[in-house]
Amino acid sequence: MKQSVMLRGTGILCAVFMAVMLLCGCSRREPAAETGITIAVIPKGTTHEFWKSIHAGALRAGEQEDVRIIWMGPLREDDRDAQIDVVESMIARGVDGIVLAPLDDMALRMPVRNAVAAGIPVVIIDSDLSSDDHISFVATDNRAGGMRGGMLLAEKINGEGRVVMLRYQEGSASTMNREQGFMDAMEKYPGITVVSHNQYGGATTESAYSASESLLAPFKQDDGLTIDAIFCPNESTTFGMLRALQDSGLAGKVVFVGFDSSDKLVEALEAGQIHGLVLQDPVNMGYLGVKTLTAHLRGEPVEKLIDTGAALATPENMLTPEISALLNPEF
Repeated sequence: MKQSVMLRGTGILCAVFMAVMLLCGCSRREPAAETGITIAVIPKGTTHEFWKSIHAGALRAGEQEDVRIIWMGPLREDDRDAQIDVVESMIARGVDGIVLAPLDDMALRMPVRNAVAAGIPVVIIDSDLSSDDHISFVATDNRAGGMRGGMLLAEKINGEGRVVMLRYQEGSASTMNREQGFMDAMEKYPGITVVSHNQYGGATTESAYSASESLLAPFKQDDGLTIDAIFCPNESTTFGMLRALQDSGLAGKVVFVGFDSSDKLVEALEAGQIHGLVLQDPVNMGYLGVKTLTAHLRGEPVEKLIDTGAALATPENMLTPEISALLNPEF
């Protein structure tokens, strides 16, 4: 009898705990809108600072437009199946529209097509999709951003030297375009040799750290590195490489240009361990993604391609108002 009572008590406590967790998981800023419009915003992942900024921008637009925002995505940025499941669950739920940052430019084509077939319009943000089914693409000009980072790197080594690039992962259109932009920039400098450009960091900072150590190993000597500069195309690869350089006592001793920002990357920029960060505007990206989709749902015309802009942060300009706002976005 005592065991039965204890089991019932445990069950009640578990139910209460789950209810509390569900309530905590719902943002106070995501109430049901009076308009009745519900928009699902599906990022590539939910852990990096970049996606937190996207979320903040989406919520800001949702408040202004009086639409409900559902924020849901995979934890890891390499979990294609999880992102596909989220898209399919939003279709089944009958949301009014979807704002999606596709993990893979090919794998997400069919889920997007299914959404459109169900009468749910889709806006793509951040990384392009190999499809014409979406109504708009809201993103950084990633190729131009990669070229801009490459030009800064070349300037820092006076147009001569040996450089390496740690790529992100195959199938990510945004980073592939940045990588191509970087390689385009290197072709403008006959005195620069790219000695490694075919290694991938993967979706997490841990995998990027491991890949960075492997990439740097052949170039290490007792007195430093036999390379002059490094380029990384996103937040996780930049941070993984930074950790590898710091742990080897090499941070600041080689020119290093990365992409995106976080607290640790800003600290390294200030310390001279990173010489440049190509900055997107993820808050604006999330904001314009929701605004564009809302306009479409209300029958207003929208642009097929919307460039959310990019900037270049260096230790010299990081305290200016424009750059500081991008390095330290308000959530």
